[in-house]
Amino acid sequence: EALVSGPSAPLSPPPRVERAAGSGLSAHILPTSATMIGVCMTVLSIGHLGPGGEWRMVIDKLLAIDALVFLVSAAMSFMSMRSQRFGVRYEARAEAVFIAGIGLLALVAVMLAFAIN
Repeated sequence: EALVSGPSAPLSPPPRVERAAGSGLSAHILPTSATMIGVCMTVLSIGHLGPGGEWRMVIDKLLAIDALVFLVSAAMSFMSMRSQRFGVRYEARAEAVFIAGIGLLALVAVMLAFAIN
C-alpha cells in the first residue's frame, strides 16, 4: 500500500554547499600523499637492484619529481586544515596536485613496465 503525500513540490537543484576547511577531503589527501611519497621512494630503491641504463635514469628522475609533487599536495592539504580563511582554496589545489601526482605515477609505471626486459 503506497503512502500518499501532499502535492509534489517542483524539483529544484539542491542548494550549493561550500565545503568547510577540514571537511574531510584534506584529512584523506594528507596521509595518502605521504604514503605515495613512500611508494615513490620504494620503487626508486627497488629499481636500483636491477641493471641501469638510459630508461632507468629517466624513471628515477620522474619518481623523484613525483615524490615532490606528492609533498606539495600534502603541504597544501595540511594548510587547508589549518587555514580558516583559505582552507577551501588550499583543499581544491591539494586535490588537483594529488591527481597530477597519481597521473605521473601511472605514467612512470607504464615506462617501468616497458623498461624491464
